[in-house]
Amino acid sequence: MAARIGVLALQGDFAEHIKAFEEIDCTVEAVKTPEAVLSCDALVIPGGESTTIGKLCERFGVGEAILQLHANGGAIWGTCAGMILLAKEIEGNDTQWRLGLMDMAVRRNAFGRQVESFEADLQVIGLDRPTRGVFIRAPFVTRVWGDAQAICTFRDKIVAVRQGKLLATAFHPELTDDRCMQHLFRRMIEE
Repeated sequence: MAARIGVLALQGDFAEHIKAFEEIDCTVEAVKTPEAVLSCDALVIPGGESTTIGKLCERFGVGEAILQLHANGGAIWGTCAGMILLAKEIEGNDTQWRLGLMDMAVRRNAFGRQVESFEADLQVIGLDRPTRGVFIRAPFVTRVWGDAQAICTFRDKIVAVRQGKLLATAFHPELTDDRCMQHLFRRMIEE
């Protein structure tokens, strides 16, 4: 039976993630409630506004469900804002709600404002060829520790981290035609 992937649909570019996983024949759905999160085998936390997504997770109890999904062995992938929410530390911000699952510190909007958005080819450990990533007000990781491993850098900045069944990317692979990262996440789910 195929794994069910939920894409958190509280705010952000969840529709693009759903489309990307449908293109590689995954069972995928938008999720908004704790019950829906817990009915999935894996979860994607999309890009968007990390403060807003965090407040909505807290208000609707979805954050606790995500923590339970992780405790149950579910894979979780956070892109851009999702990366920020997965981090244990957010530089310069001790008050923002976060899941705090990954041994990493992130800096928000580290590559500049939205008008400074760009695309780049990236070499990610675990992929056999470069993949394309879109950076939009993207964070980067300032440090990792514990079980977290940097799996991609760009301009000497960490832009992708893996920690067991957790994956975090500063960039948006769902906004390209390349589905390498979706295949990587599917392999993580199956491990």
